[in-house]
Amino acid sequence: MLDDASLSSANESRSSPADEAPLDAYSRAVAGVVDRVGPAVVRVESGGQDRRGGIGSGVIIADDGLALTNSHVVAGSRRVRLVLTEGRETEAQVLGDDPDTDLALLRAELPRGTPAARLGDSKTLRRGHLVVAIGNPLGFESTVTAGVVSALGRSLRSQKGRLIDDVIQTDAALNPGNSGGPLVAASGEVVGINTAMIGGAQGLCFAVSSNTALFVVSEFIGHGRVRRAHLGIAAQTLPLPRRIAVATGAGPLAVRIGEVETDGPAAKAGLKAGDIILMLDGLPVAGADDMIRLLGSERIGRAVEVAVLRHGRVEKVTLTPRERKG
Repeated sequence: MLDDASLSSANESRSSPADEAPLDAYSRAVAGVVDRVGPAVVRVESGGQDRRGGIGSGVIIADDGLALTNSHVVAGSRRVRLVLTEGRETEAQVLGDDPDTDLALLRAELPRGTPAARLGDSKTLRRGHLVVAIGNPLGFESTVTAGVVSALGRSLRSQKGRLIDDVIQTDAALNPGNSGGPLVAASGEVVGINTAMIGGAQGLCFAVSSNTALFVVSEFIGHGRVRRAHLGIAAQTLPLPRRIAVATGAGPLAVRIGEVETDGPAAKAGLKAGDIILMLDGLPVAGADDMIRLLGSERIGRAVEVAVLRHGRVEKVTLTPRERKG
C-alpha cells in the first residue's frame, strides 16, 4: 500500500510546473489577444422604433472612426448606434453595405485615443491555428471564445441566399449578438469577421476572411459600393499538389468550382462543378480571395481566358463575366 508521503509525491508529480506550462502558454496567448483587440470591439444596434433592426458586434479598424460589422446586422439602415466597451454610445454612418460578403463599413466620431484593431493577412492561416472570437453583445464587456481554424476557403450561403466565398471555418463558439465581431489570430491581428453559426452542426462557426474584408473596404472607400465581376460559380480554395503547380505554372493554391449557376457565364462556357480554376487571364488564382480580387469592375463585360484543370488535363475557355447584382 502507498503511504501518505507516497500519495503526496504522486499528486505533486501529476501537477508539476512542466505539465502546466502548455496550459499557461495557451492562456497567455488568449489573454494577450483579448487585451490587445477587446477594447476595439463595439456593439452595433440598427433600426428605429418603426422597424425591426439588428443587434450585433463590430470592430474598429482605423483611428479615424472606421469600423466593420456584418451586413445582416446593419439590416439596411443608413445610420446605426455604436456602444463602446466602457458603455459610451455614439452614432455611426453606414458608408457601405455588401450583402454578397455580409460586410458593412461604418464611420463614427470616436473619442480621442479609442483603440483600433489591425486587419491582417488571412492567407497566412493554416488549419489548427489558434483563433479567438470576440464580441460585444452587451456593450459593457467583451465576450471571448477560443478555438482553432477547422477549414479555409469555404463557401457559405447567406441568410438571403447569396453565396459568400473565402470563408474561414472555426470551432470557436459564437454567442448571440457576436456576429460582426473580429476573429483574431494569436498575433493579435484580425483575420476574419464573424458572420454565422450553424445551430445544429455542433458549434461550426464561420468568418469572412480579412483579405476579403480589405478588398471590400477599399471598394467602399473608393466607389461607395462594391462593383465586381462574377463568373456564376461557388468557389472553394483548394491546395494543389506541388507537381501539378510546377507543371501548370500555377501557385500552391487554386479554386475548385463547387456549384455552377444556371445560365451564368461559367455555365455558358461549359465549366462544371469539380473543375479547378488555375489562372485568369494568365494570372494564378491563389484561392477564393484571389478570385474575388481578380474579378474587379474592369472585367465586367470583357472576355477573359480561364485555365482549368479537368480530368488531369489543363483546358482553356473564354467567358465574359457579368456584374454581380444584389
